Amino acid sequence: MEFATLPFNQNRNGWLNDQHGTAFRPSLAGNTDADWVIIGSGFAGLSFARRLASLDPSLKIVMLDAACAAESASARNSGFIISLPHNTGSSTAELKKAHCYRSLLQEGSRQLAALTALHGIDCEWEDTGKFHCQVDVTSNRILREYINNLEAMDEPYRLFDRERLYQKLGSRFYTKGIYTSGATLVNPASLVAGLAASLPENVTLFDHTPVMHIEYGKTARVITPYGTVKAGQVMLATNALSKTLSPVANRQAAMATFASFTAPLTAEQSQRLPEMSSWGLTPVNAIAGATIRYTRDRRFLIRQHVIPALNGRITAEQTWRATRLHQQIFNKIYPQLTDVPLTRTWSGTISVTRNSAPVWGALGKNIYTASGCNGAGIAKQTIAGSLLADHALGHDNPLIASMQALGEANYLPPSPVLDVAISLSLAKERYMGRSEV
Repeated sequence: MEFATLPFNQNRNGWLNDQHGTAFRPSLAGNTDADWVIIGSGFAGLSFARRLASLDPSLKIVMLDAACAAESASARNSGFIISLPHNTGSSTAELKKAHCYRSLLQEGSRQLAALTALHGIDCEWEDTGKFHCQVDVTSNRILREYINNLEAMDEPYRLFDRERLYQKLGSRFYTKGIYTSGATLVNPASLVAGLAASLPENVTLFDHTPVMHIEYGKTARVITPYGTVKAGQVMLATNALSKTLSPVANRQAAMATFASFTAPLTAEQSQRLPEMSSWGLTPVNAIAGATIRYTRDRRFLIRQHVIPALNGRITAEQTWRATRLHQQIFNKIYPQLTDVPLTRTWSGTISVTRNSAPVWGALGKNIYTASGCNGAGIAKQTIAGSLLADHALGHDNPLIASMQALGEANYLPPSPVLDVAISLSLAKERYMGRSEV
């Protein structure tokens, strides 16, 4: 029997506070039956469960998570809810796909806004928009292409030069940037924990219940260390770590990203910066560049460094190396704040596909997935999960066509060929974007 790959981060999620640490649900104990079993309580799994339960309240739905929602990869991201696609092409087909993508992201964002208001989820929700910035002038072509895409989609934007960026960001590190309003900043751990706590009554979530194996048949038998779940239908919501649970060929790979928080700025340190409110920044090169946030409690978040994590496991040494790198990056961007230390570094896995298309829909009879997030997780996986429930129950929704228009993920080769290909691809991206950090 081949056992599933389980996520393992030798670090603590920097977004967590004490209240998250006491919100665990019981683990599965013994055997049970269900109409549906959902594996993974991130944004896709929670959205799928909620929509499924609302469409048919008579369903018995069981969710299983190897840890808990507040420790999942969904809770470990940078907290950007983005409703505009980052990159599109210039052809008619690519622009049509961009319009579909935008519609999906906007609906995912709308659903999350409605749920946070309905259930009173305190996740530090801020409709701030975001900056998309370059460091080196040789990246002008990339930024110009983004402007062309925004204009083709009739999306408003503002262009900032170095000095105007300094007034907003407190750094002259960036030469040019584009501001768009289509982004919300949140504490992702608070958001996903709140979504898990407000599930409908016919959904039962078991924490710290890793799925080791699934026996597929007329009825699926989901095996955990503490009992089994027999269910008529299965939904896999663990992104690339689903590959050993999936009955089809691999089409996604797990990568790890790292983020760090600084200590809150003191009053004296804050005086070295222009007066700033919360903001978020994404780089023109997502692999080489750094994603930065300035939070309402005067901390900086730095996310940079992407490595292969095909088995979902991160070592303490890898986290230590990322911490050192993040401190160097922060000191470079903010040389006036070199006395500000990092207080926590953590990792999280993302799922990437060869052609950036999702892995979405039916994998076989009574087996579904919404995965292949490609790093744009919160809004995208929320709407992907919600639409998958509509699709599975035959509920008509025009956005299903938009989801399908994103295409299907291409096949990926097995290791060690995949390992070599990923390493070469990352090396190329780092070299191409070496001037952006």
